[in-house]
Amino acid sequence: MRFEQTDLPGVLVVRQRVHTDPRGYFHESFRAERLSEATGTPFTAAQINYSTSRRNTIRGIHGVLSPPGQAKYVSCTNGTLLDIAVDLRAGSPSFGRHTVNVLEAAEGTAVFVPEGFGHGFRALTENARICYVLSNAHVPGTQFEIDPLDPDLDLPWGHESPPLLSDKDAKAMSLQEALGAGVLTPWTPDPSARTQSDATANTRDHR
Repeated sequence: MRFEQTDLPGVLVVRQRVHTDPRGYFHESFRAERLSEATGTPFTAAQINYSTSRRNTIRGIHGVLSPPGQAKYVSCTNGTLLDIAVDLRAGSPSFGRHTVNVLEAAEGTAVFVPEGFGHGFRALTENARICYVLSNAHVPGTQFEIDPLDPDLDLPWGHESPPLLSDKDAKAMSLQEALGAGVLTPWTPDPSARTQSDATANTRDHR
């Protein structure tokens, strides 16, 4: 298990070592202590969700009010996803910036999305399934949506035809509207922020 810092502070790509044999393949998907070690913040899995999407579906950009806040550890368990994390922390030096990763079930790659960031994905295959390991359980009324097609975000979804969106996502507020509504988490400088090299960790193999 290897953690790599992306160009957004705190968002990590987690690469797995996949073991194959005539039966198929195996990889270790998640270890709370390794993630906590890489981020410098304890992570407790409070809830695990799955969703399955048709090809060309976009889900997002979704965020959670703070409090309660919610960090996400996301991976693809079937098919392929284009995964996007966006810095939604009001006042952050990287506010509105995004990072993009392709998640394939066979590779086991995951992305850690800290509190205060937005998240979304586009299904690149039929029946693409995502797994969310969440640091806090869902609290009704605390989730908010940002328009995934907001020109100010200019997210590289790569769709060639109109994507499938939920009514909530299709009618979601823009980034500037969310900023004006006061739903975004304020950015606070972290003097103990870890360097990129600190965010890299390895684990032993487990079969």
